[in-house]
Amino acid sequence: MINLEINARNLEKNVRRARENNVVMPTFRQMKDPLAGVPQRILDSLRKTGIDDTDPVNLFRVTWKNERKERGGLFSSPNFLELTSGLTGVDARIICMIGKFFPTGCHKVGAAFGCLAPKLVTGQFDATSQKAVWPSTGNYCRGGAFNSRLLACDSIAVLPQGMSRERFEWLSKIAGEVIATPGTESNVKEIFDKTNELRATRGDIAVFNQFDEMGNYIWHYGVTGPAIEQAFESIKGERGSFAGVCVSSGSAGSLACGDYLKQKYPQSRIAAGEALQCPTILNNGFGAHRIEGIGDKHIPWIHNVKNTDMAIAIDDRDAMAVFRLFCEPTGRQFLMDEAKLAPEQAEDLSLMGISGVSNVLCAIKFAKYYELTGDDVVATILTDSAAMYQSRIEELRKEFGDYGVTQAVRDFSASLMGTRMDNMLELSYPERKKIHNLKYFTWVEQQGKTAESLDDQWYRQEKSFIGVQRQIDQIDALIDQFNDMTGLLAK
Repeated sequence: MINLEINARNLEKNVRRARENNVVMPTFRQMKDPLAGVPQRILDSLRKTGIDDTDPVNLFRVTWKNERKERGGLFSSPNFLELTSGLTGVDARIICMIGKFFPTGCHKVGAAFGCLAPKLVTGQFDATSQKAVWPSTGNYCRGGAFNSRLLACDSIAVLPQGMSRERFEWLSKIAGEVIATPGTESNVKEIFDKTNELRATRGDIAVFNQFDEMGNYIWHYGVTGPAIEQAFESIKGERGSFAGVCVSSGSAGSLACGDYLKQKYPQSRIAAGEALQCPTILNNGFGAHRIEGIGDKHIPWIHNVKNTDMAIAIDDRDAMAVFRLFCEPTGRQFLMDEAKLAPEQAEDLSLMGISGVSNVLCAIKFAKYYELTGDDVVATILTDSAAMYQSRIEELRKEFGDYGVTQAVRDFSASLMGTRMDNMLELSYPERKKIHNLKYFTWVEQQGKTAESLDDQWYRQEKSFIGVQRQIDQIDALIDQFNDMTGLLAK
């Protein structure tokens, strides 16, 4: 459960800081449905603001429903695209929620807000004297640094040194401090070690760890889940059936949308993806991989393993091959010729970053395994876009040479159309329990959680995941109270 105990002294300081910096905070209901609940004053400000401007009004753009404009956009229906069967090779309809149209170009800004907001509006975090620490494999610390700037807080970004150049260049302009830890995507423990060192040596920080903060979970449960529901309902037709959601584990926050969707569509399933080179869920394995943004080698505290139906591992060589196929001009032209994509559909492929490509491959494997038909709809998420990985394209060109038609044929045939039903595991009750038990070694032995709270996640979900789901209205009430205390909306 999220601690909502009030620290009155810090709360008053946070209110004063917000008032001085013209900060109005959105509620979860407004992020879920901005068309119905955002005040007129906010709408007027948004019409004059760029989506990446460090203006507090952009907190209201932490939603899946932004208009696709760089400046002055308001809100529309959820941003998603549907992939053609000529591209996926399966009859099932695959819909992809688009992260690019969030501030920072990634939906992780939402997860970061979900973690920070409850502690800000309760006063458990003091925005005037503490620095917000954002440990991440990349995009989450970008979202956290951005939110911190909007909320007039200092921030420290912690991420592996092997992440893409674009991430570090962006963070250098937004975060107060950037700390690079050893390794790449799989080196999550090194991030934890650094944050524990900061806790022990600095008294001016508060750590917002996406892997154990239930604010990450409830943002995806309360905002991403309903966005996918609306996207599905808009395209399902008379016979459409929601088959499930397939997303990479990473911090496991996005898997929470599956908990929401199962409550709406009880027949649906949740599939957790990961890199074959680091098959922690599939095989209790370890290793390094190239699917940026999905940290591994542990089971995140906020992963509701008991409600997860399948583990799917994706070879990072396939993810990189398809990513390059989608990004290179020769690859896109080949897809227009071979897969009969319209030019605008080929252009939309730039909306997928590397982890987005991996998620799509997960959805294809899921559709093949369950023999889904054209009436079935599978959802996945495009965390960020190709814009964050242009340096990776340059590296691939240097390593393998220019991209030609022969390579496009090979990547299309082997890594996309050749997607196989290997490295998949449909989870039985004992298998889910074994995966859940892996949390003990990270979170109880290393990170200070209790064995009792671990058991609560399995045996007493009213005190864990289900209980947290019911806290959204309480948090919204605290946000409303916070805004009332600043008096800004009343002005």
